[in-house]
Amino acid sequence: MTSPVSPASLPAPPMRWDGWGDPDRETVLSESVLALIRGALGVSGTPTPRRSLTDVEVAPTRLTDDDIAGLVERVGDGHVSVGGTDRLLRAAGRSTPDLLRRRAHIQAAPDAVVLPGSTEEVAAVLAWCADADIAVVTYGGGTAVTGGLTPIAGDHRAVISLDLRRLDGLAEVDDLSRIAVLGAGVTGPRAEELLGQHGLSLGHFPQSFRFATIGGFAATRSSGQASAGYGRFDEMVVGLTLATPRGVLRLRPVEHSAAGPDLRQVVLGSEGTFGVITEVAVRVHPVPPTAASQAWRFPDFATGAAAVRAAARSDARPTVLRMSDEAETAVNLAAPGAIGADAADAPGGCLVITRFEGEEDDCLDRRRRIAAILSDAGGVDLGSDPADTWAHGRFDAPYLRDALLAIGVGCETLETATTWSGIEALRTAVADALSNTLGTDTPDRPGSPALVLCHISHTYPTAASLYFTVVYRLADRDPVAQWMQAKEAASRAIVAHGATITHHHAVGTDHRDHLDAEIGDLGVEILRAVKNALDPSGVMNPGKLIP
Repeated sequence: MTSPVSPASLPAPPMRWDGWGDPDRETVLSESVLALIRGALGVSGTPTPRRSLTDVEVAPTRLTDDDIAGLVERVGDGHVSVGGTDRLLRAAGRSTPDLLRRRAHIQAAPDAVVLPGSTEEVAAVLAWCADADIAVVTYGGGTAVTGGLTPIAGDHRAVISLDLRRLDGLAEVDDLSRIAVLGAGVTGPRAEELLGQHGLSLGHFPQSFRFATIGGFAATRSSGQASAGYGRFDEMVVGLTLATPRGVLRLRPVEHSAAGPDLRQVVLGSEGTFGVITEVAVRVHPVPPTAASQAWRFPDFATGAAAVRAAARSDARPTVLRMSDEAETAVNLAAPGAIGADAADAPGGCLVITRFEGEEDDCLDRRRRIAAILSDAGGVDLGSDPADTWAHGRFDAPYLRDALLAIGVGCETLETATTWSGIEALRTAVADALSNTLGTDTPDRPGSPALVLCHISHTYPTAASLYFTVVYRLADRDPVAQWMQAKEAASRAIVAHGATITHHHAVGTDHRDHLDAEIGDLGVEILRAVKNALDPSGVMNPGKLIP
């Protein structure tokens, strides 16, 4: 039996319930984009109406009155809801399959939403849930794209969403050590605001920055656009607090230690399956006084990748370093506001973006030294405008997907990483897997041409990540299965080439079945042993991460 959603009683997450981000920032497709899409994919370009929340039904909660009273006892009145809207707003992340499922009339949702206000309250809720046989999914910004927020109860009798929005403060700043302790519910912009009051910055700017949280960054090993300069988020973490069904684990903010294996690294990337990260101590730096950008054009992917590799190995490495392949450069995906513009206006070849932050003399010196490396490698200097345009539109690119989905066009991303020696073969294999799978007719649906775009988004001395964007015509019948078949083919290609199944999107449900190929049966056994030690009842985010 289902029931209509009810009015919200808790503060709503900031993103629209059936798409990305702020409803006021929706992308309107230009005529040039529509013409490009119609010609390439054969769609009409007419948007379909969005489903209203009032048209949706969710299953009634499986929690009893005693269950609700038990949760209220641990977090207080006004912080627990079994209302349909509150539950539905936290029922999924923002992958394309997540958004396609939002079109259904009847939708799955957690049985309750709980808003704890402290580490102690989180621990109390988790202990109670373990005793009550209720699963827990941790909710931060709702930006997950690999199924990590799917409300799976597993073998348990119900599942709740634990929203960490009340853990939203800056607990401590050690100016001398340049360490800050932030609550897990602090969003990216809020973190920069709080740290900025002390003249500091975290410097972590993934595409989800406006909505994702500190806890989410840690739980998924997030990587931001400035990773070349400041590192991945897991490299910024020097300490953390993990609430588990068995108690609280506090790991001191000492960056390096020989006191056995680093338990921080066990918790980082655990995706809420061991417990809930409630506080994170991070390395911070002064707000950079100077920033300088420069863009480059290279004739082809191989030449550009070689140049980027040389820049990544330099002691003058940029703060931001990325390269779009020929296809991505041709459609101006690096500049969302220019997508679909006349090809004559695109730079052609492969676009490389560099950005430098720091003290003025050092910043300009590094730009000069990297310019020499890229120029010697065959790059053509395009000035700062393309790089500045990319930076300006960086956080708005996901809105394009919502507009495309509305006209029957799928748009999804996936990412991986491998050694520099494997980059070109991996790129070809994944692109072929996606194109061939989406383009093949099946008994259920006709094939679709696929536009597969790729960029090198994060670089290291020995390796780099590849980030793919795929645009294709949505199947009329079961578009979720259409994409998941393509994603599975791409995942098999990634595994076959010895690359990682995910560089920064996390495992969730989408990559779970491929984890054993990466870490082996013994590695999976180790993860299960850690989970059994911290969560013996198995209530923490079942069905995710661990095969």
